[in-house]
This record gives sequence, C-alpha cells and structure tokens, in this order.
Amino acid sequence: MKLAILSFAVMLFAVNVSCAGAEEPIDIGSRLELFADSHLIDRLDGGARRQLHHPVPREVSIVMDQPWEGNAVNYVTVFRDNDRYRLYYRGADVQYDKSGYHESHRDLYCYAESTDGIHWTRPKLRLFAFNGSKENNIVWDGIGNHNFTPFKDLNPAAKADAQYKALGVGGTESSRGLYALKSADGIHWVVWTEKPVITKGAFDSQNLAFWDSQRNEYREYHRDFRDGRDIRTCTSKDFLNWSEPVFLEYSPNRVSELYTNQIIPYYRAPHLFVGFPTRYIDRGWTRSAEALPRPAYRRIRGAKSSREGTAVTDTMFMTSRDGHHFEIWPESFIRPGLRTTDSWFYGDIYQNWGLVETKSSLPDGPPELSVYVTENTMQDRTAYLRRYTLRVDGFVSITAPLAGGELVTKPFQFHGGRLLLNYSTSAAGSLRIEIQDASGSPIPGFELASAPEIYGDSIAHVAPWKEDSALATLAGRKIRLRIVLRDADLYSFQFAE
Repeated sequence: MKLAILSFAVMLFAVNVSCAGAEEPIDIGSRLELFADSHLIDRLDGGARRQLHHPVPREVSIVMDQPWEGNAVNYVTVFRDNDRYRLYYRGADVQYDKSGYHESHRDLYCYAESTDGIHWTRPKLRLFAFNGSKENNIVWDGIGNHNFTPFKDLNPAAKADAQYKALGVGGTESSRGLYALKSADGIHWVVWTEKPVITKGAFDSQNLAFWDSQRNEYREYHRDFRDGRDIRTCTSKDFLNWSEPVFLEYSPNRVSELYTNQIIPYYRAPHLFVGFPTRYIDRGWTRSAEALPRPAYRRIRGAKSSREGTAVTDTMFMTSRDGHHFEIWPESFIRPGLRTTDSWFYGDIYQNWGLVETKSSLPDGPPELSVYVTENTMQDRTAYLRRYTLRVDGFVSITAPLAGGELVTKPFQFHGGRLLLNYSTSAAGSLRIEIQDASGSPIPGFELASAPEIYGDSIAHVAPWKEDSALATLAGRKIRLRIVLRDADLYSFQFAE
C-alpha cells in the first residue's frame, strides 16, 4: 500500500511538472510591450528593478481669466483629433468664508483648441449665453455640466451624428446617474437619453468612457465609495445599455482613496490600459499642514469643513490588461511639487484625461507625451492649466546601476524580423540582449557574446546581433529575452517586420 501511494505521488509530481513545462507562452505578436506592468517579467537580478518616472512641468497652457471660467477649473479632457487638439474643461467659481464655500455661478463646460498641443486658443462658439452674451467659448450648458467628459468614438460602426460621445451626471435624487450625450462635430451636443444610462454610483468626479478596440465594446469608469473614494467600471456594446458596475481590483491593495481615474487605452499599445487617478489624503491639522503654503487661507477654507483646508491631492499611476484588475504604484506619479504660494491644496494637481504627442522641447528631439495639470484650483487666485511632458512610453522602466543588473522575461512568441528598443543609457552605461529558448538556454547566434554592446538614447533602436538577418527565423518560437543593463533604462520593446 505504501509503495502504491508513493508511486501515485511520484506520478502526480511528474504530471504537475509536465503541465508546468507545457504552460502556453505569451503571444505578443508584433505589438509594442511596455514595462509599465510586470506581465512579461520573470525575474530581475542584481541591481535591476522597475522604476516609476515622473513628468516634467512646462509652460502654463491656459490662464482661467474669463468670468465664465472662474477659479475652480477641473475635470479636463484633451485628445488629438486629426490636425487639431481639443481641450474641454469645467468653468466654475468658488469662494470661501467662515460659513463654507459658495458658488459664484453654475458649472459650465468650456472649449479650447490647438494645432500643436502647446499654444491654445479659445474660439468664440456663440452657443450659450453668460451674463447676457454669447461671445464666449462655452461648449456645453446642460445635463452633465459638472463633469462633462467627451471622447472621439473610434468604433468604426459609430453613426454620423454620434462620432463624439460623452457621459455627464445629472437628474434628481431619485433619477441621478450618468446621461449619454452625442455630437457630430465635438462642438454641438445633445442629450441622447431621457433617463440616465448608469445609475449605480456616486458620480461626483470625472466619469469617462471610450471604445475598447481590443474587445469591441465601450468601457466606462466612474466614482463610488468603498472604504472611501474608489472606482467602478462597466461595459456596453451600444453606449446606451450597460452592464452592472463593479469595483476595480488592485495589486497591491489600494493604498489611498482615489478621486478621479483618468483611465485610457495607451494609444501605442491599446491592449494596455493606463490610469492616472487622483490620490486623496487628509491627515488633519498636523504641524506639517500648518507649515504648508498660505496657512491663514487654509483656515478660512476649512472653517466649516476641515478637509477643505487640510486634505491634499496628487496624481498616481496604474495599469491593466483586462480593464478590471489594475497594478497600482503606491508612489505618486506627479507630486504637488516645490511651489511656495498656491500648492498643496485639496483640488491641486488634477491631471487631465487623455495623452497626446507634442513636439519636443529640444529642437532635434523626438515627440514626447503631454498631459495638463490643474494649479491654483478652488483658491482666491486665478486658476490655470500647466503642461507636463514625459518620454514616449516613459511611464516605467527596467533600470540598473553601473554595477549592473539583469531582466529575464517569461517565455513568449513574436512575429517580425527586427527588435526595436526604447532605451536610455549614460555615457558609461549599456544594454546587451541575449535570446534564449523557453528553458533558458541561449540560442546559437543570439548568445550574450554575440550581442554587441548598446549605448545611447533612442525611442526605436534596432537591437544588433552578429547574425541580424536570422532573427526572423525565431518568429513563432517560444523564446525568452535576457537583458543585461548597466546605468541604463529600458522602457519598451517591439518586434517589427
């Protein structure tokens, strides 16, 4: 009996080992893969680790100096639309005294556009009157004007009168929810539905939706509460009938309350969702809170509701491959920063929804990513948007010091005959790339000894080997990459034809 049990255990172990060895490789085809998540990472050795990078503040994009704009700019959307950039932002005005905050005028949505994403104009749309005049850039004044969030619909089946869609909160207490809106041109909008299309949630944030080209469905994200501020999601095939909203799941567990979500498919790799939620933190009237800029004004803001004076906000970063489970970085993506007068307030550093490419700040540099961040919001000052820039694909890198480190990927399959790298090294740094079979053995011709040292800085550098032309022969095989780094960062890679 004991011998039979032992034999069965040996057989079971052999089956398990066989199944583990037969695990299907990840098929990446010729798509771009970022290290913004850990999906392809098997192990990091030596000094190698993942590094979150941070956008660089640039110029002020728009100063909210028009009476209909006010000091409470927020819930901003930016996207590229053929030869122009479109920017939608809330116009609102808030004043504080000891009795609390007061709105000087109702919320409105304003519009600006640009040919380069850097210099913006506010066209006179003449659609809605403010103080008796239509000489303004107000693009929407109706249901949803607190958090109107439009997008260009990439669904090839979208009808001509709904090339642009939006969600916005509205309704009475008994019918409160997100209403669907549509437009043929992104300027002239109508409410699509008599009733809200999504009703389960709190919605008091920037609630957004987009076309998911990987799953052929619309995906939506909105605010609700679960142990504080959190995010729900649901899906739809027609933008009008939505699934039951569910809360997101996080790895590691959610480390902060999340106010906005700013989730979008990454335009260069739409199988990967990237999100930039606003972190909300309130530690009360601590000695550090008293040392923050403008303590007297904080006391005025917090006279009725202390959080208005003590809470602080900044931007985080997270990623997902299914739209529901997100890897979230506990550290901030954009900090409030070293600003000495109007920073570190609740409502500060809200990143827009949307990522756009803009020309480099260097005359011979490649395009870079731009995002737009609120400053001075909800203060007794003029509010504005500041542009920030980041390297293309530059959210997270695999990095190592000069002493070195290694990345080994999980087994995968690819298509193509060239390996393109988005990387950066110091003058003394380098990368070297070995291609292994699924078991981890170097493939002849692609050993580390056959891989020339790579150094420099490039968005799409072709990785060299002694037998460059032979790379296409590995397409479809199960392989791993072993990448040795020294004072270098690797942001993304892609196999191409």
